[in-house]
Amino acid sequence: ASSLARMFVQVCLYFYCKCLWRCLKFVVRKLTGQCELQRICYNTKPGAARTMKIEASLKGSKSKRLQTSVNVHPDAIEKTIDDIMELKRINPDVNPQLGVSLQACLLQIVGYRNLIAEVEKLRREQYDAENPQHSTMLLKLWKCLKPNSPLKARISKQWCEIGFQGDDPKTDFRGMGLLGLYNLVYFAEWDTEVAQQVLSDSLHPKYSQLSKAEWEKKKFDKAIGYSFAIVGINITDLAYNLLVSGALKTHFYNVAPEAPTLTHFQQTFCYLMHEFHKFWIDEDPLDIMEFNRVREKFYKRILRQLQNPEMALCPHFAASESLINM
Repeated sequence: ASSLARMFVQVCLYFYCKCLWRCLKFVVRKLTGQCELQRICYNTKPGAARTMKIEASLKGSKSKRLQTSVNVHPDAIEKTIDDIMELKRINPDVNPQLGVSLQACLLQIVGYRNLIAEVEKLRREQYDAENPQHSTMLLKLWKCLKPNSPLKARISKQWCEIGFQGDDPKTDFRGMGLLGLYNLVYFAEWDTEVAQQVLSDSLHPKYSQLSKAEWEKKKFDKAIGYSFAIVGINITDLAYNLLVSGALKTHFYNVAPEAPTLTHFQQTFCYLMHEFHKFWIDEDPLDIMEFNRVREKFYKRILRQLQNPEMALCPHFAASESLINM
């Protein structure tokens, strides 16, 4: 009985707040002469703060046309803007900037949804050793990371040198499919120097054959070793979860002026790999068995950063600059 009473109170409170909110919006519109979309666009600077408010406003609208506007095809965005302006009785000639602002926001919103679909497709596609494109990409990963060490065979113990678990990397891609390979190749190709340094550091087990004093004299940090490729696939999983949960909206809406693309996602992966490596060193784990603890702590730190609407994880990351300068 008490649980039913609580549920009844919660339902009443929900409808009360909803009605109160709609009444408040009506009063504000009458006082300002502007609808909620206008107030957001005119009073919030471009970026995640504006786009997320626009997205929430459209999804929370009582109009089905407005609710579905966040799911349209990119080619239909201009027509959707016209429909919104007509529905809200806004004269586009008097408010020309509003249409431009709404279009930019919708491109980001729709683009984020499409990016999730593209990333999901890559994640579901498994590595196929018989596919020449897949084999070429895997070979490119080796050449970028180990340019001075020719690969003797596709199935080889050499793969362990870049952090795969066995002599055939295809078994390691099962969890993240081609997405893991795409990300590792992008990191190795577009930020080669950093990728090679991270690989080199990951191969040095703590204190190895050196004494602690000798290790401290080394210029590299005292990190316990880890498997570079396996960690890359694991960080791909972390980036994937950030994307599908919506946490990366803050970052993408701040760095992508229009629709975020797969390249933006891969640049973010590069940043996460670089940052995780530094985080791993700072945590100074006793052994590789602490990986899950360190990964979870790192994940929570990134989530906290992304709660800031001003956050852009890697606005000037090396991989991004290389792409821009092409």
